Order: sequence, then structure tokens, then C-alpha cells
Amino acid sequence: MTRIGFHASHEQLDPRTLLDAVALAEQVGFTDAMGSDHFAPWSEEQGHSAFSFAWMGAALERAKTLRIGQVHAPGQRIHPAISAQAIATLEVMNPGRYWVALGSGENLNERITGDAWPPKEVRNARLRECVDVIRRLLAGEEVTHDGLVRVDHARLWTRPETPPPLIATAVTPETAAWAAEWADGLITVNQSEEKLRRVSDAYRDAGGRGDVLVQVHVAWAETEQRALEQAFHEWRTNVFAPPLCWDLDSPRAFAQAAAHVRPDDVRGSVVVTDSASAVVDAIGGMLAQGFDGAYVHHVPTEQRAFLEQVAPSILAAFTESAQPAGARA
Repeated sequence: MTRIGFHASHEQLDPRTLLDAVALAEQVGFTDAMGSDHFAPWSEEQGHSAFSFAWMGAALERAKTLRIGQVHAPGQRIHPAISAQAIATLEVMNPGRYWVALGSGENLNERITGDAWPPKEVRNARLRECVDVIRRLLAGEEVTHDGLVRVDHARLWTRPETPPPLIATAVTPETAAWAAEWADGLITVNQSEEKLRRVSDAYRDAGGRGDVLVQVHVAWAETEQRALEQAFHEWRTNVFAPPLCWDLDSPRAFAQAAAHVRPDDVRGSVVVTDSASAVVDAIGGMLAQGFDGAYVHHVPTEQRAFLEQVAPSILAAFTESAQPAGARA
């Protein structure tokens, strides 16, 4: 079944406002949602970055039917045993409604420990160790591990009967193929049609299992010009391809890198439009490439108008869950 979800952006909205948004997303018919795990936003204009694990517990309680997941980078900022404890707790409280997508992280968030930022191959190796540690802890093992991460006789005392899916994040074909061996699925972000196809093909050709999903950035407003202005204001620091986006270390550094970004440049990563049909067409194209679902991120900070006026049309095109805003308590 096609999964059309709502992306809750911790980097742009305070956690209370974000809870209201995810509750409204449930009311209009979304069955899935996701968020990310950052310590800092990509720009000072975005201006937020709450602790995602705490917010996730509140969101799963507030939106009582949504299946909600998050992108998370264990290994440097958060020890994998603590990651496993948080993952287990959320799944115990909300059986079958939680998932986590594991990635190798970004310097923007991980540098706060004071440890050196490793090269990509080392980050991948560290992530692979973290995946093994997390899986073993979720399986009830007592874990001791000495490698790129160290664990000393860790055991989870509260565990779910069935561990949640541990899926992979990837924006390049190389990472997607590498993740196929261990992941329960894959999520990427909207890029050009060719790049998206290469990422999904690399994962599946390497034997990857589970759903292959895409996060779609959208800027909608009553006029396309207004939508473009809002997309540029919020997302001009998010247009950079790897490895630059992995290695910049602060919102200020992202702002400096974006000094020469032009408004039209954001169109390469954001669907900028004044109509729901353009969003439907974009998602439809991705699904036609073989993606199993999409999570829609409305880049402008105003969420209510988008959720009430645009989201029902998106949901109606791909699911049977669209409802008028306010139809459910």
C-alpha cells in the first residue's frame, strides 16, 4: 500500500507548534509522519532544533493513530546503547507505530561532542557497528563491543516484543547499495529523476528489502512567486549536494555557502507551486519510478493552510484516507 506521510520539521518549528501540525495532519487523513534528529538547524532563519526523541513520544501520544518515524544518527552525539534504549521505549509504548531511519550523520550536529568529524568511509563503518549494537540490544542480548564505538556489558531491561524497523538513509547510490545488506528499508530525499532512480536501483539491485521511500520538499502558496520567496528564505541553505552538506559545521557556515544561491536554485530540491496538482504530479512521478511512498515536507513554516487546502488533494490522489480538516477529533 502506498505510504503518503507528513514530515514534521524540527529545524523550523518549535515543538509545541509541531505537535499541533502533526495532529492536524492526522485529522486531514495522513496515516504516517516522520521527523529528523538534529542538534542545530541549517540556518539561523529556521531557528529551532528540539530533542527529537522527547518530541516523538509526545507526538505518538497526541496523534494516536499515526505511524511515526525519525531520522537518527547514532555513534557520536548519541551512543548506540542510548539510541537502542530510546527506540525500545518508544516501541513499547506504541507497538507497531514507530520506526527509525539510521544514518551516518552531519558535522552540523555531531561536532558538539568535540570529537573529530570522521571521513565518510569511517562514518559508515561506525554506523554499521551501531546497527549491530542496536539490533543485539533490541534482541535482549548483553552487549560488549570494542571498535569505533565502545559498549560495556549493556542490556536493555525494557524491550518491545517485536523491534521496530531499522531503515537506512541515503542520498547517493553508493550509500544505498552499502545499506542494502543491513537495512529494513530505505529513505532518500527528492533530487533529479535520474539521481532518484540511481539511488533506488542501487538499493534494490544490491538485494535491499522493505519499502523504498522519498522525502519530498514542497513550497506552496497562493501565488508561485510567493511560494518561491518562502522556499528561498527557508531552504536556500539546503540545496548543497554531498559531501558539502555533510561537512559544514554550523548554521553560519551554511549561510556563507548559500551567499550566491539564487531563488530559482531551490527549485532543484523543492517543488515550488501554487497548485496541489503540481505536488501530485511530482509524487506520482516518484511512485512511477518504483518508490513505495513519499513523506511531504511543506518548507514554508505555515502548515495549517497547506494541510487544510492542499494535503487532502494529495492524499485523495494516492490513498483512501483523505478527510476534510476537523473531521476527526
